[in-house]
Amino acid sequence: MHDPPTTRPSLLLRIRDSRDKDAWRQFVEVYAPLIYRFARQAGLQDADAADVTQEVLKAVARASKRLDYDAQRGSFRAWLFTVVRSKLNNFLASGQRKQRGSGDTGTHALLDALPAREDETAVWEREYERRVFAWAAGKVRDDFESSSWQAFWRTAVDGQSGKEVAAALGLSIGAVYIAKSRILSRIKEQIQQLQGD
Repeated sequence: MHDPPTTRPSLLLRIRDSRDKDAWRQFVEVYAPLIYRFARQAGLQDADAADVTQEVLKAVARASKRLDYDAQRGSFRAWLFTVVRSKLNNFLASGQRKQRGSGDTGTHALLDALPAREDETAVWEREYERRVFAWAAGKVRDDFESSSWQAFWRTAVDGQSGKEVAAALGLSIGAVYIAKSRILSRIKEQIQQLQGD
């Protein structure tokens, strides 16, 4: 996964219809944990990160009605990152204002206009890739035997050698690599479906 996956345009078009519960369920399933983790990594407590996540999702719901996807203008993920940063900055500024009595609308606008720090962008991209992988893995997990899943997970995610995993699970080395290959292939299919490729 060297090129970060993108959100398929059809999902973005479908969420324009607030009645399309399946599209919104999938959207929230993929993006809410990403937003939440990013907020937690920014130092927010559980409840505060959940509040920021809800604010971002509400902003997306409001904006989705006029969302006109154009890949030439940038990725949806980049736009969502801007919304997340804005809501996070608003949350942090509102907490500081209560404590210090400072922070006006002009300050909020200035904070929102600042480009993301390089490390913030890298964290967002890394968390996005992790979230999409976890979502896709969760989709295919129940389609495989436990031993196949363990062979995949231990080799592909935990980095154990095929020989170690084969001995631990009582499988041949070939069976371990076949399981790994089959499951990775199915995960990639799920990611491609999300992307719309």
